[in-house]
Amino acid sequence: MRVITGSARGRRLKELTGTETRPTTDKVKESMFSIIQFDIEGRRALDLFAGTGQLGIEALSRGAAECIFVDHRADAVELIRENVRLCGLEDRTVIRRGDALAYLRSGEKFDLIFLDPPYAGDLLNAAMESITGFDICRQHGIIVAESAADHVLPPVQPPYRLYREYRYGKIKLTVYRRSGNEDDE
Repeated sequence: MRVITGSARGRRLKELTGTETRPTTDKVKESMFSIIQFDIEGRRALDLFAGTGQLGIEALSRGAAECIFVDHRADAVELIRENVRLCGLEDRTVIRRGDALAYLRSGEKFDLIFLDPPYAGDLLNAAMESITGFDICRQHGIIVAESAADHVLPPVQPPYRLYREYRYGKIKLTVYRRSGNEDDE
């Protein structure tokens, strides 16, 4: 697991032991960041269910202004701190230990949200419902959700819309976009 490009390019990130965390493969991560490459610079990101922190770290390496990392596991939070230090990105990060779904009620707004919860269970659907329900994306914000290829995500209501789905073997990336106030412009 490595940082693909940007200021921390080539840095190898540490991984958690055990099977509770399933890091995004380099191939899927490379595709994910290719999809959003022009929407990262200067943006505020949220890496929810952060695990190793690799998605938020990649966004920071590519010029995101700030990333908030949230995970409930103490060992994951410590590993994220280590990986962020390893990449020299501490000045643009906030790392929170706690329940990811509860964090969504904080009222904070983001331009980019990465969702990669454990595939088992309903955390992804619950997170999508909370994100859109609490409307935590800024205008023109992007949500990137990783799931099993056969996982069905809940429909979203305006101002959110499904942008596109991408399949990589047993993995699916679903990208949502939030519209802006086009009527006001």
